[in-house]
Amino acid sequence: MSFRIAWFPLIFLLLVAFPFRSPAPFIYTPGEGWTYEPVGGEGKWKQTTAKDQVEVAQAALDKGAHGLAFKAARRVIAVWPLSDYAPQAQYIIGRHYEARGLDEKAFKAYQKVLEKYPKIANYDEILKRQYEIAGKFLGGKYFKVLGYVPLYSSMPKTAEMYEKVVKNGPFSEVAPKAQLNIGAAHEKNKMLGFKAPDYPAAAKAYETAADRYHDRPTIAAEALFRESMAHRKQAKDADYDQTSAGRAIDRFTDFIVLYPDDPRVPEARQFIAELRLEQARGNYEIARFYETKKRWSGAQVYYNEVVLKDPESPYAAKARERLDQLRERVQEASRN
Repeated sequence: MSFRIAWFPLIFLLLVAFPFRSPAPFIYTPGEGWTYEPVGGEGKWKQTTAKDQVEVAQAALDKGAHGLAFKAARRVIAVWPLSDYAPQAQYIIGRHYEARGLDEKAFKAYQKVLEKYPKIANYDEILKRQYEIAGKFLGGKYFKVLGYVPLYSSMPKTAEMYEKVVKNGPFSEVAPKAQLNIGAAHEKNKMLGFKAPDYPAAAKAYETAADRYHDRPTIAAEALFRESMAHRKQAKDADYDQTSAGRAIDRFTDFIVLYPDDPRVPEARQFIAELRLEQARGNYEIARFYETKKRWSGAQVYYNEVVLKDPESPYAAKARERLDQLRERVQEASRN
């Protein structure tokens, strides 16, 4: 028994040192890894030049034989990584993943093409494919664990995809919409199953779109309106923070001035009125707080803000009354 056991390490070393081709459908080739080969067809798809090998991959892709296309393209990358045909092979790998619904893998494969081979002829097409893949995740498609098991939706990861699209082609056909969708992803953000929009990040993404694509009025107007709305939503979530409301008013005002013929101008005016009313309410509540603490000067400052921000609001009328009463109280205190 001990004699047999002594031979096992030697047999194992021989198998590792001298890999062989198995008659089974799975065949291992040094430097290329494992591939599936139907019985009787072992190696027939392999070619001796990168050009011929990528032609096999492309022909298989055209026929819908994605498995053959994938392994033929992968062989080009493994055997001729520096050849002129490596970019096309890497593209075919991305197409294989996309056809199988492995969109994350496809996106990464396309990213590798664009980063390593920026002069590839179909650069714009690959960029569009990345944009379309990101759109699936923006629509709610789940990201996969280990590349195969759908588990979770992630708007931050989706935003990162769109950021790569923009970086790959900042002035491409799809870049403006990709930049807008970065903001949309931040607005749709969820955390632990609960919606947790990141309005500041969304507003920043929209601001970038408005600035970068100012020469494209449709995109710039959309971006500026969305930015204004993001600030407005943030203002509604912050009871005593008037900064977001002020930014929203400023950006809605810019929108009205820059795009006076836009059909959303009346809506923007309405939002400005609502925001000013909200500012007045917030300032009035702050003034009341100071008044309860008998900090009369602070209360006067904020009551005055109410009157200045929205003089026609019902809060302004109340603020004037409180200011009159505070003046009397301050005068009375000074006499005593």
